[in-house]
Amino acid sequence: MKSLSIEELKLKADDIRQDIIKMLEAAGSGHSAGPLGLADIFTALYFDILKHDPKKPDWDERDILLLSNGHTVPVLYAALAESGYLPVSELVTLRKFGSRLQGHPERLRLPGLETTSGPLGSGLSQACGMALAMRMDKIMHRWIYVVMGDGELNEGNVWEAAMLASKYKLSNIIGIIDRNNIQIDGPTETVMPLEDLKAKWEAFGWHVIEIDGNDIEAVIDAAAMARAIVEKPIVIIAHTVPGMGVDFMEYDFHWHGIPPDHEQAKLALKELRTLRGKIESEAD
Repeated sequence: MKSLSIEELKLKADDIRQDIIKMLEAAGSGHSAGPLGLADIFTALYFDILKHDPKKPDWDERDILLLSNGHTVPVLYAALAESGYLPVSELVTLRKFGSRLQGHPERLRLPGLETTSGPLGSGLSQACGMALAMRMDKIMHRWIYVVMGDGELNEGNVWEAAMLASKYKLSNIIGIIDRNNIQIDGPTETVMPLEDLKAKWEAFGWHVIEIDGNDIEAVIDAAAMARAIVEKPIVIIAHTVPGMGVDFMEYDFHWHGIPPDHEQAKLALKELRTLRGKIESEAD
């Protein structure tokens, strides 16, 4: 794919956020905060980091992207559409009966989806199986990126997979934790405290990189650093703002699992189209 500058990537992330708002309004259900917060990470992945080809979604040399916290799938659908896997116009069919864009990703419905996800905590185990298979087949220089939510880390099978990945030194796994500090019932540190999160992953034998997940350049740099690590799996703890880009959604856990109504969507789109009032927009 054509290489984009950091400024072009920031504008692409803004397009993806607009797509998310339009999708959720049309669906009348879904998750807002997480997808908006992940837009910079998915922009970095699909327009810079991942080795992939929308024209050959089953290309044998592609990197693998697993979305473990499947409820944030609007950001994945938007990134896939913006990079050419499906028409952008199809995004408004999210969660509609018969749509390829279900509320959680279904692998066989859409090109570019590597796994079906829904039950939280499963993505890292799936990544371990794929990484071991690649090792058995002596496949080198392909990476498996697995995006996880921080609230998802309450699931015990995440830590079972973390132990296995460390035991077998699966350095072709790069975990990305969306550390937005919210889950459906409130702040993560109230529901089930996770800190010291970096120390936990290090104790499980992982190499840990900690970044601002809303800084696209930092995401790209962290992925490059992760690919240089050998003999250990790698996890990037990406601190993000839930609802990023929409002032009335930011930091509010209530937006974890609800969509905007028509008026809220209009306000959100105006803010995104004008880059928080920095430019004028003629669109409604």
